[in-house]
Amino acid sequence: MDGNAVSPNCLSGIRVLDLTQFEAGTSCTEALAWMGAEVVKVENPKGGEAGRIGMPDPYYFMAYNANKKSITVNLKSERGLALVKDMAKQADVFTENFAPGAVERLGLGYDVVGALNPRIIYAQVKGFGEGSPYEKGLCFDPIAQACGGAMSITGEPGGRPVKPGPTIGDTGTGMLLAFSIVSALYQRVQTGKGRRLQAAMQDSVMHYSRGMFISQARHRTAAPRRPAAGNNAPSGIYPCKPQGPNDYVYLLTSRANPEHWPRLLKLMGREDLIGDPRYDTAAARVEHEAEVDEIIASWTRQRTKEEAMAQISGAGVPAGAVFDSMELTNEPSFARRGILQTVTHGEWQMTMPTWPVRFDGAPPPVNPAPILGQDTAEVFSEWLGLEAAEVEALRKQGVV
Repeated sequence: MDGNAVSPNCLSGIRVLDLTQFEAGTSCTEALAWMGAEVVKVENPKGGEAGRIGMPDPYYFMAYNANKKSITVNLKSERGLALVKDMAKQADVFTENFAPGAVERLGLGYDVVGALNPRIIYAQVKGFGEGSPYEKGLCFDPIAQACGGAMSITGEPGGRPVKPGPTIGDTGTGMLLAFSIVSALYQRVQTGKGRRLQAAMQDSVMHYSRGMFISQARHRTAAPRRPAAGNNAPSGIYPCKPQGPNDYVYLLTSRANPEHWPRLLKLMGREDLIGDPRYDTAAARVEHEAEVDEIIASWTRQRTKEEAMAQISGAGVPAGAVFDSMELTNEPSFARRGILQTVTHGEWQMTMPTWPVRFDGAPPPVNPAPILGQDTAEVFSEWLGLEAAEVEALRKQGVV
């Protein structure tokens, strides 16, 4: 870990029993770990959770499991299942995102765990909600983005639907569940009782896409695909030199601020167009959008995206260069502020973002994702009081 970072310890003392895998569930528990909770991943002794298996390197696992501990337990053994049930009695939160019905078949469904510990917050991620015609279906981020409406509103008019790049179906669902877990923990202080929380990835994507329901209510028809600009002009992505794959700047003129357009014209040296009836109103600019876009593009093509962003922003018009992952990594202010941190995992090294909220001026640290089973002895000692010899006996029996 490097950079300016301090653990906020907001959830210090909270124990999370983590049976999640891949991204949606692990993003949720990683957020809790960043806030200071003790998150213990329960993994299969034969290779670990699915996010470790089948990958050519550990980067995927590292990105979604920072700040956690790892224990290995054979849940298909009677003794292993009993150990996890004993841990559930000591836990504040139980999380899982197995395929539908899998956790019940393991013997760790809500009815079992809730009976063992009525104070526990039992949190689940599934692809589709209970009662959905698809509730038994498997789901990954692109499936959720398709079924939750995000793809239907992304792309060019008349073109094919496009999957948004950020994993709002996976990490987006995890963030909603993490907030709900913390809320349930807060309520438990008053009631002394746990809650069962169920987050469906399809439902979560609809939540993040709720702007499309505004369009539907307004026009009484399904929300259409619109270019990046939306129903406004000029707003969109404009080319910059030297015309590489990400040499673009996004600028936005707001209907709520009619000064954006004349400010832009003055910057570009096109004061002659101020008051021109073809472009003078928001509706007129939408009608002549192609012309407006070419006026701006002819100016941005003469500048790098950094120059265009600085000049447009300096004129009082919102603008952002399209930065790729390497450009963001190489921007020194992120490391200096602790937002990007470098961690090691065995022989592997990775630079990744931490939790983006700063607590009293500093973000939380990124501590490396755990090596498989590295915390088994420590966790069983602290949670269950097992001696080292007892843990070693469990290893020899193939339980851990």
